[in-house]
Amino acid sequence: MTEELIIKLGQDALKTTAMLAMPLLASTLVIGLIVSIFQAITQINEATLTFVPKMIIIALILVFAGPWMMDVMTSYTINLLESISTIVRE
Repeated sequence: MTEELIIKLGQDALKTTAMLAMPLLASTLVIGLIVSIFQAITQINEATLTFVPKMIIIALILVFAGPWMMDVMTSYTINLLESISTIVRE
């Protein structure tokens, strides 16, 4: 097992993780920003006000992007398991 192979495996894992996390993180960031601007405008200082919209958005993103996320995870796992024999030999 060479150093280049280990680095490539790590890069692939990080890339896949970032691809899967990006829709959830970006949507909660946007909703959090919108709610915080609304709170600043109306001067409502309620900590739980941001929780419900974020949970709704996360649920919607999981419903709509869930099949794509599962496809990405499945293809990454299948490729990793199929290449185990070549990884061990190197």
